[in-house]
Amino acid sequence: MMKFSCEKALLQNAINIASRTVAQKSSIPALEGLLLQAGSDLTISGYNMQTGIRTTISADVVEGGELVLNARLFGDIIRKMPDDVVVFSADARNMVHLSCGDADFDILGLSATDYPELPVVEDDYGVAIQQKVLRSMIEQTSFAVSTNESRPVHTGALFEIADSGLTMVAVDGFRLAYRKEPLERIEGGAFTFVAPGGALNEVQKICEETDDLAEVTLGRRHILFTVGDTQLICRRLEGEFLDYRNAIPRKNPIAVVADTKALINSIDRVSVVISDKLKSPVRCIFDHDKVMLSAKTGNGEAKDVCRIMGDGNGLEIGFNNRYLIDALRYAPADAVRIELNTGVSPAIIVPVDGQDNFLYMVLPVRLKASE
Repeated sequence: MMKFSCEKALLQNAINIASRTVAQKSSIPALEGLLLQAGSDLTISGYNMQTGIRTTISADVVEGGELVLNARLFGDIIRKMPDDVVVFSADARNMVHLSCGDADFDILGLSATDYPELPVVEDDYGVAIQQKVLRSMIEQTSFAVSTNESRPVHTGALFEIADSGLTMVAVDGFRLAYRKEPLERIEGGAFTFVAPGGALNEVQKICEETDDLAEVTLGRRHILFTVGDTQLICRRLEGEFLDYRNAIPRKNPIAVVADTKALINSIDRVSVVISDKLKSPVRCIFDHDKVMLSAKTGNGEAKDVCRIMGDGNGLEIGFNNRYLIDALRYAPADAVRIELNTGVSPAIIVPVDGQDNFLYMVLPVRLKASE
């Protein structure tokens, strides 16, 4: 038995959030559903055995209880209801009656006993950071998370928490993204963990453009992200993450400064002749106060010049156009310093003013003499 009423918009939003981690197809029917728990408030949970989301909304609960409803069906019904108060009642046989305005639905729920428990996360270590900061840090690193399952630890991003702040690192064998920001508070001392890329994309969506705090709690096997009334729980990725500090060469003889947007536009222009079928590196010649870019495929040849500050000493180097554009697009600065060494050494992209809040590394593509 269970009975409550709730604003449609609130309920729809909670269903949308919790549905992000519902299993699309599962041998356990309950996992294709949402767990509804009515007590003093209403809590809705979705869980695919890897990542779980639990969100709480205010509801007028007449009779407490819990049951599972198919996520897609429940979501479709609530979305199509008029904007009014939804009245929900379930009987002892899990028959659910939903009404809102003049619309009525009867659907069958499942017993909550079939629903696996979301993991409990011990709270030995925790930090708090502004939601908008965490959101931008995930966005500015997660593009470099590896999709290659042969090194599972790199399919996530490394979090390093210390008094000096939160550092996030992602790496996929072709590029590396690094972001660092101060923390609002830290509990239990310094700690590190690797969070799965897929779970972080969901955390990014839950975080809002606000100064309100998001909390990150580290358990022995799981990580808990608390954002407002929503909690996301995911497994930690085990394994040896790249020793990124030693992987980044910082003693580079060449340094030039580029306008981020202008350089993106130039790479974009010469990339017109590059396609999935006809791949080619973008050839860059860093000269005095300019970089000459070109690409050549069966589609044709494209050339452009981008003004920069500094002297590249005529260094010729090739890049995958998408990897270089990604690094520049996600760099949170209007102008960047690009550090170079040789045609086969990585390019390092850092802030002009020497702060260490971001760093991107892109490995070059070997150029053939004929291109």
